Amino acid sequence: MAYIRQFETGSGATGVQVCYKERGKVVRTVHVGSAQSEVGLKKLLRRAQEIIDKDKNPLFNLNKYNK
Repeated sequence: MAYIRQFETGSGATGVQVCYKERGKVVRTVHVGSAQSEVGLKKLLRRAQEIIDKDKNPLFNLNKYNK
């Protein structure tokens, strides 16, 4: 299971990480970046969601029917 973690860095910025859990323990962490503004934070959250989505397998592959 993957989730997005937000935290405050030592410099006061907001850090964004993608964490992967197995059996209740964090087994892998990917640091996406740190942001000083709301706009930067939104970009990092979007990028973090893209990281999570690329690991997912779609239930249906509709692209093969839209040729």
